[in-house]
Amino acid sequence: MVAPDSRPLLPDDGVSRRDFLRFGSLGAARLTKPDGSPLDSEGRVAGSHPASARSVILLLQTGGASHLDTWDPKPLAPAEIRGPFRPIATALPGVQFAETLPGLATRLGRCTLLRSLHHDLAPLHETSQQLLQAGRVVRRGVVPPSLGSLATHLLGSRRQMPPYVVLPRLLGPMGLAACQGQRAGWLGSACEPWSPPADLHSPDLAPALREALAVEREPLPLQQQYGTGELGRACLAARRLVEAGTRFVIVNMYDQTVGRVTWDCHGCPEWAPATVYDYRHTVCPPFDRALSALLDDLADRGLLGETLVVAAGEFGRTPRLNDKGGRDHWTGVWSALLAGGGVPGGCVIGASDSRGAVPAESPISVPALAATVLGSLGLDPQQSLDLPEGGHIPLVEAAVPESLLSLA
Repeated sequence: MVAPDSRPLLPDDGVSRRDFLRFGSLGAARLTKPDGSPLDSEGRVAGSHPASARSVILLLQTGGASHLDTWDPKPLAPAEIRGPFRPIATALPGVQFAETLPGLATRLGRCTLLRSLHHDLAPLHETSQQLLQAGRVVRRGVVPPSLGSLATHLLGSRRQMPPYVVLPRLLGPMGLAACQGQRAGWLGSACEPWSPPADLHSPDLAPALREALAVEREPLPLQQQYGTGELGRACLAARRLVEAGTRFVIVNMYDQTVGRVTWDCHGCPEWAPATVYDYRHTVCPPFDRALSALLDDLADRGLLGETLVVAAGEFGRTPRLNDKGGRDHWTGVWSALLAGGGVPGGCVIGASDSRGAVPAESPISVPALAATVLGSLGLDPQQSLDLPEGGHIPLVEAAVPESLLSLA
């Protein structure tokens, strides 16, 4: 059984001034790695991989988005495979998105699209989220640290901000009481993510954090570009956090999937009521709007070049509609979008087959994507990480694939 990861995030709901000082001193406390290797002024191992990004924002398409109904339509396939949406042109000639993502289609010129993600483990939310957010899965009850926790451990804080933040809150129930890949695992409480308290005006919340989360200070037209719902506000807060110095932000589009409309489009009213038809009006519009605004806002502020933005779900969906108008879990192939942080624009890496069932070109494992994210921060994915029971393993059990070397 997968080990549960349900410990409280911190002893209190917010960041106290004491915790704020702890964040601020984290980088200074780690002037060397555990093995004694010196770190540079940005907290990176001296002589390590050059960083293409200072920060990462991962927008998690919680539940697992259907690639066929978003990034990778199959207009020539039979109706039961292609689904209900027509293809639309993107900014990249010859590349189409489903009509559900019109804003992002016009912005593909500044993005890299991965169309051949895959893994061969169990098609469970929790297993797949561990791979995506930690680069490995729980083994023998040992919970692996998330990529954000690894960045905290190895790079420390910048500008006295928490290095790793999850917005708007940590993931909740997905079906199993199991690790979902967002926590610090064996690295311990010093590397746990921080999430905002319910009361952002609490006196226990450090002023710099309160300011970074004050999205209402932004001009109203900009707030409206992001969308004033929870996702839009979270994406705007993510931009403010990386601007203030946070290294790694995860935005959970949904914090749970059970009993609500999400990307998890099984069409089962009791536990996963969404169908692909809900993508048209409920699921895709806020995602398309918020991510489009985030890319524009980062670019307008000169931050996109130093901020890697990743949009991905934990898996794709079956290449055939089920009898309820939904699609089920599918780890055979799916897509992700990357932008900023040195990522070249207007690129498509990999391809799925004519049914959207398996990779047809340049297959990319999920741990390889995790390795690419760490590499963008100047961390060597093969760098040694000490295990609690002794011994050591690489940060991620994958190298950056040749097709992604220009991204890391």
